[in-house]
Amino acid sequence: MSTWTAYEVVFRLRAPLHVGWSKVGNLLLTRPYVLGRTFWGALTLRLTRMATAGAATDSSLYQQYGQQVHEQLAYTYFYPALQRGDEYVVEWPWLNEAIFRYRFIGSYVSAALSYPVQSAKEGMLHEVEFIAPHTIDEGKPVFLKGFVFEKNGSSLPWQKALQALQFGAERTYGWGAVELVRCVPTETVGWSHQDCVQTTFNLEGEKVVVQMPENGYLLAHAHAGANTVVGNIEPLVGREWRSNSARARQYAGQHLEAQGVFHTPGSLLQTEGRFYIDSFGLWRPTEVNG
Repeated sequence: MSTWTAYEVVFRLRAPLHVGWSKVGNLLLTRPYVLGRTFWGALTLRLTRMATAGAATDSSLYQQYGQQVHEQLAYTYFYPALQRGDEYVVEWPWLNEAIFRYRFIGSYVSAALSYPVQSAKEGMLHEVEFIAPHTIDEGKPVFLKGFVFEKNGSSLPWQKALQALQFGAERTYGWGAVELVRCVPTETVGWSHQDCVQTTFNLEGEKVVVQMPENGYLLAHAHAGANTVVGNIEPLVGREWRSNSARARQYAGQHLEAQGVFHTPGSLLQTEGRFYIDSFGLWRPTEVNG
């Protein structure tokens, strides 16, 4: 009997989605996928508020449910997909970046106003990229597809929480709203890439293991240094709310948590590789335990 049960999970994107990446001048760039950490944050938020009837004002409660997510679930990143019949087919951002950006990435320009002088405030003009809820060229609905792995014996009501998630930034403006359209157990779990390159998952062990073929694309941030990989690397640093901390930086987003240096999704693995899915959906080589 497997240690984990795999679920194919698909959301329909109902509003623009901005997943913070970097800034170039006045332009705030979005990642073209949903990070595992973004999924974890949205799920932890909803689970905590479900358990407290929305009255969770102590960050320790969020830490408690966030740790339960780490222990009882594993998950992939979520990628834009289009519906073809009964299937949802992922559109990989790196296979043809120009076409992908033309179809899926839009931007919104805004500025804070200075009413006494009836003009924009100095330095407050900014442009925010987003993954569009409909394809820009044909107006087709955009979906987000990924996999969630539930450890046997889990007591988390995570499937109920999936029905009320909101991802990314600008949420107070309604951005990041999604509708759950599929959450079904699957025995044929894996990603199919261009030219039928297959990425499969082993559900038998203590951790979900990803089996990568030669010349396969990394589909999550993978720990740098243990494999021959062609692509970019970047440090991952997350912002957290720790109101119960005895130290300073107790307000939302003030605490910085460094996760390490990783190969970015879309990097090419030149040899076969095996990774286990760690917290936040990060991939670590099976021989690296850090």
